[in-house]
Amino acid sequence: MSALPIRAAVRSDGAFLADMTVEAATWRAGAVRPRHEVLSSPEHSRYIAGWMRPGDAGFVAESPTGEPVGAAWYRMLPRDEPGFGWVGTGVPELIIGVRPVWRAHGTGRALLQRLVDHARTQGFARISLSVERDNYAVSLYRSEGFAVVRRGIGRDAMVKRLR
Repeated sequence: MSALPIRAAVRSDGAFLADMTVEAATWRAGAVRPRHEVLSSPEHSRYIAGWMRPGDAGFVAESPTGEPVGAAWYRMLPRDEPGFGWVGTGVPELIIGVRPVWRAHGTGRALLQRLVDHARTQGFARISLSVERDNYAVSLYRSEGFAVVRRGIGRDAMVKRLR
């Protein structure tokens, strides 16, 4: 488990969440996709545009020096503008990103657990995400109780029941 401090995300974390959206979109080693290209695409910008809207919640992990190194957050996306992992109205979709040097040290797991616990306390029955099938994070999600509910082309929507 990560020993890094984790704090609630605030409105001013929007730019960092954008960075983490880019990390999530370019998780493969050697993947190069310009930041502006990722963030200008509607598929990715919907996860951060207008952060912090009503219903948004998230957490940020910080290094011992106080630098943000990872984040997990969720949004309530509408049926007419669904995210990759949209499974239904009233189900928050989570996004998670961790800087490469901090991966595989428990940072992502700690963020994920914190966000799931928060969603449960907010009364949600389920939480969803989307993951590319060859992403090593699939094993993390499975170990945390997420199950595939919809298969897509190269990516799957996964859900965790919270009650």
